[in-house]
Amino acid sequence: MAEPPAAPERTDAAAGVDRGTTYRTIALRVMPLLVICYVVSFIDRTNIGIAQQGLKRDLGFGPAVYGLGVTLFFVGFILFEVPSNALLARIGARRTLVRIMASWGVVTIATMFVQDELTFYLARFLLGVTEAGFFPGALYLLSRWFPSARRTRMTAVFFIGVPVSGVLGSLVSGWIMHTFGGVGGLADWQWLFLIEGVPPILLAVLVVFFLADEPEQAKWLTPAQKAAVRADLEADRRGKGDATDSGEAHGGLLLALRDTKVWILGLCACGAYTLANAVSYWTPRIIADAGVGDVLDLGLFSAIPPLLGIVVMLVVGRHSDRTLERRWHAATSWIVAAFAMLALSVSGGNVVVVILLLAIMAAAHYSGLTVFYSIPSIYLTDRAAATGIAVVTSMGSFAAAASPSLLGFIQSATGSLSLGLQISAGIVLLAVVLLLTGVKAADLKEHR
Repeated sequence: MAEPPAAPERTDAAAGVDRGTTYRTIALRVMPLLVICYVVSFIDRTNIGIAQQGLKRDLGFGPAVYGLGVTLFFVGFILFEVPSNALLARIGARRTLVRIMASWGVVTIATMFVQDELTFYLARFLLGVTEAGFFPGALYLLSRWFPSARRTRMTAVFFIGVPVSGVLGSLVSGWIMHTFGGVGGLADWQWLFLIEGVPPILLAVLVVFFLADEPEQAKWLTPAQKAAVRADLEADRRGKGDATDSGEAHGGLLLALRDTKVWILGLCACGAYTLANAVSYWTPRIIADAGVGDVLDLGLFSAIPPLLGIVVMLVVGRHSDRTLERRWHAATSWIVAAFAMLALSVSGGNVVVVILLLAIMAAAHYSGLTVFYSIPSIYLTDRAAATGIAVVTSMGSFAAAASPSLLGFIQSATGSLSLGLQISAGIVLLAVVLLLTGVKAADLKEHR
């Protein structure tokens, strides 16, 4: 059995530094703003779920138009993810995040001027273009501040932004449409895009002044703390570089593409993203179809599933870390979500039952997604993880692009989402089978 990497040598400057205090200081400085940016990102990409009621009323957009609009967001997202990441390598994570947030805020505000299907499709496509690169940019920023032993928990904190956005987005969006509809001659959905397009622009300004690309640029760390973080990151990179497989370390895009497990995880991500779209984009529609017509009530009810999801996600994630088990935690979560989708398809439209099933589905989705995204970085080195996760995410994004149109067209053709939910549940269950058969427990050896 190979000996574990030797403990990093402490430089004189880093000697005696309290690591716990140092990383708590960094976390308190970096994480709140980063999580808020992620929350706003998800709100602006999914507020179309609340707005679709007004768009249907004023512009006649049916489920097929809505579904294609959601799909076009992911088309722009996929096409510009790689160029955005290339620019990230040149200008750094902070400037990249500023560019992305300011531009998506402008596009969100511009969506208030949508007049027909063509301008709606263009607005959604441009939103995907401008948001491309935010997620990997944020994860790259974390890698510049936290060594891998501390980065996973920070990534989990970052992921909390997804369910939080579901809670706040539903409540705030419903309140905006209920309160401002008709004011100044603007429709409720126009006020929604106008108001929710402002925060990312303001946050871009805060990122300029409060975030730095790496510890060396942080005026709020002492020289000794900077040296300690630098030593930890260097030791982390050396340790990862020592991890080899048959004499050759994982690394680079070509090696990631040759790694069978990367492709298997990419196919699993298709199931994860299909589930994610059902939770993020179709929850308001499912609740509305159950008989909830008022936009304020729609927002309140739509906030319940992600609220439960936050609690369950933290419990499942903590249990997964404590047991160092990943496959069955993710698989069990997805199985629960799939059966909740199947139950939704035959629920009969009872509001209480629908909300309960949506809450179960959301909680299982958030739990499974958090654990699933810890898997690639466990067996891949840092260099391979960067490209491997990009491949996995890109493959999942293709499912994210296709599934909204699928559900939209199915509802238009059948008058119900039932068949679409059943097909989606089948895709999720296939992802479970792939995960459990394609990734063995021996592939995920972790040590405390």
